[in-house]
Amino acid sequence: MTMQPSTSGNRTIAWPSVITVISAAILIGAEVFGAAFAGGWALAILFGLGDQGAHILQAVLFALGVLVMTAFIRGAQRVEPFTRRA
Repeated sequence: MTMQPSTSGNRTIAWPSVITVISAAILIGAEVFGAAFAGGWALAILFGLGDQGAHILQAVLFALGVLVMTAFIRGAQRVEPFTRRA
């Protein structure tokens, strides 16, 4: 049985990049999910949907917020790589 070399080579975690992206994600996530909660509540009142309509709108906007945050993390990882060669 032969041992094949690792295709990734020696990689180390770039902690400054990871911390930067996580910090930005926390800040942006608070804004996105806060806007989803408030937006769902406001739209439900605007359209007279009641409490259940507000919860449904909040859930839909929350799901959109998850998509936004996923796209942000992926984009940020391209700009600030999480690993580097040792």
